Amino acid sequence: MYLNFNNTAFITIVLWIIGSLFILCDQKIKNGRLIGNLFTIIGTLVIIVFVIILWIEIERPPLRTLGETRLWYAVFLPIVGILTFIRWQYKWFLFYSLGLAILFLAINISNPENFDKTLMPALQSPWFVPHVIVYMLSYALLGVSSAVSAWGLYLIKFKTFKPELLNKADNLVYMGFSLLTLGLLFGALWAKEAWGHYWTWDPKETWALLTWLCYLLYIHYRYKHKQKIITALWILALSFIVLLICWVGINYLAVSGNSVHTYSD
Repeated sequence: MYLNFNNTAFITIVLWIIGSLFILCDQKIKNGRLIGNLFTIIGTLVIIVFVIILWIEIERPPLRTLGETRLWYAVFLPIVGILTFIRWQYKWFLFYSLGLAILFLAINISNPENFDKTLMPALQSPWFVPHVIVYMLSYALLGVSSAVSAWGLYLIKFKTFKPELLNKADNLVYMGFSLLTLGLLFGALWAKEAWGHYWTWDPKETWALLTWLCYLLYIHYRYKHKQKIITALWILALSFIVLLICWVGINYLAVSGNSVHTYSD
C-alpha cells in the first residue's frame, strides 16, 4: 500500500504542477486556463480515488493517524482551491491550496505509514467519521482564508489592498466556522458515547474551543468594524496559528501526554 501511495502521490503532484503551469501561462497558451483546470481536477480525482480504495482495503476510515489526516487535507485543500478559483478567478488562491496539498503529500512520502485495520474501541463510533471529516474540511476552508490574511498584509505594506478581497475571506470563514461548530458538537456527542462525558477539558478540546473562539472573535470584529481592515487581517492570521497548534502543535506540548486525542504517526 505504501508503494501504491508513492505512485499515486507522484502522479497527483505532477498533474497539479502541470495544471498550475497552464493556468499561470493562460494568456500565452490557447485555452490554457481550461486545460489547467482539467489537469488540477484530474489530479484531485486521483488522490480521492486512492483514499476511497484505501478506506475499502483497510476496512476503516483512514483518519486514525496524523499522516492519514494529512492525506485528507491533500484531498480537501485542492477542492477548496479549485472551487474558489472557478468562482473568483484568484490564481494565488489555487496555487496556495495546491502548494499546501503537495507539501502534505511530500511529508507523507518522507514518513511512510503502515496502513492497518486496527482501530481502538473509542474510535469505533458512528460519530468518528463525521466529526473528523467535518473538522478536516473546516480546517481546509480556514487554511485558505489564512492566505488572505498573509496576502492582504503584504498588499497593504507594498501595494494596494482591495477590501473586496477580505469579503471573500469572510465567506470562507463563515463556511469554515459553521463546520468547525458542527465538529465541536459531533465531538461532544462522540465523547459522551465513548467516555461518558460531553466535555472533559482535554488539551485538544481546550485548544479546539480556543480556535472556535478566535474565529468567532474575527466574525464579530468584522461585523462591528468593517473599515478596520489591518486589525481584522491580524486576527485572522493569529486565529490560523491557534488552529495549527490545535491540529499539530498540541502533539508536541507536555500536556499531550494526558490527551486522548494525540495522533500516532
